[in-house]
Amino acid sequence: MIERQLAAIEAILLVANHPVPIEDLGRASGLNLAQVRDLLTKLEEEYAGTSGGRAHGFILREVGGGFRLYTNPEYADVVSEFVVADASARLSTAALETLAIIAYRQPVSRGQITTIRGVNVDSVVRTLLARGLISESGEVSVSGATMYGTTQYFLESMGINSLDELVPLAPYLPEVSELDEVVKDIQ
Repeated sequence: MIERQLAAIEAILLVANHPVPIEDLGRASGLNLAQVRDLLTKLEEEYAGTSGGRAHGFILREVGGGFRLYTNPEYADVVSEFVVADASARLSTAALETLAIIAYRQPVSRGQITTIRGVNVDSVVRTLLARGLISESGEVSVSGATMYGTTQYFLESMGINSLDELVPLAPYLPEVSELDEVVKDIQ
């Protein structure tokens, strides 16, 4: 019976294209949360090879509010050699810099991002929006400027559960109030 339950949870995780919350795994498998948690622990141990078997090329991680299968970091060199990344799938340096600013200073406007980067970021912001890494998160009531923040997909892509897990960098960036003054001067 337990083998079938393990296989059912594993099958769901294999077809999921996003982290699956434990509650969803419970509903889909007909198990209570404690049973699902126990099965997930067994799968984690099995994949890591700590339950007496061999280590696998993938691991189970809790990330983004759920569970998801990832390639085992131990084999990153082999996987990276195998995977030929499409140039259009990679983010440019400008996009990575802009994404970092948004992640650390959200919600933030294009004007504020431009002030930090020193260049126009309109096309970069459109790219990040199209890739689902950022989204509009409101407007500044005075100026009507659109504010941007990161998405759940960003967290999943980074392999983190929340922005609190980002490396502390914010002390090195100017305060948002300082940016507002510079943006007003530019406009």
